[in-house]
Amino acid sequence: MRNLLAWRWIFFIGGMVIMSLGISLTIKGQRLGISPWDVLHVGLFQNIGLTIGSWSIITGFLIVTVTSLVLREWPRWGTWLNMMMIGLFIDFFNWILPDLTSLPAQIVSFILGVLVLSYGVGIYVSPNLGAGPRDSLMLLFVEKFGWSLRVVRTAIEATVTLIGFLLGGPVGIGTLFVVLFCGQIIQIALPQCRIILLKITDQEDEKVLLHYKGA
Repeated sequence: MRNLLAWRWIFFIGGMVIMSLGISLTIKGQRLGISPWDVLHVGLFQNIGLTIGSWSIITGFLIVTVTSLVLREWPRWGTWLNMMMIGLFIDFFNWILPDLTSLPAQIVSFILGVLVLSYGVGIYVSPNLGAGPRDSLMLLFVEKFGWSLRVVRTAIEATVTLIGFLLGGPVGIGTLFVVLFCGQIIQIALPQCRIILLKITDQEDEKVLLHYKGA
């Protein structure tokens, strides 16, 4: 079981790094627009300062605090780690990746970013070590009001997109592309990543990832 726990953490942390790279690639191709939450983060960055990654951490912290108070339960360590690492790595990749000026380069960067981002989510979610703050917020609304996950996700993303747009964040066809296709890619990536994790750790039953209390 120690081998399983070690690999779960490798997938969890590695997936967050990959997801952060994908987010940064979409930001470098922001002429097409970016994902709803990043529209908000960029809008806050443009109006108030700090960094895009800092706003990712701040909004994540606020969401974790609210959901914890409502649910009256302490978030898992993976949720806190998710909140901190993604913001830090977004800033890191935004720093090392070159700014792109041509439209073809931005299109390539954006599409590649969506693919990398989606598979990063699949990798980090597969070991079941804790949902990110924004996923926790969606699950809170589903649990409290009985609404479908699709309705809740759409409503939240529409709201943060509108706020980010009013703050000057980049909204475009790419934003709609993320909303429509990112979830579809994650749906393909997640079972693939779980199968790989189970093969690496010589596990046969996927339920071990849901019930093994190693986090």
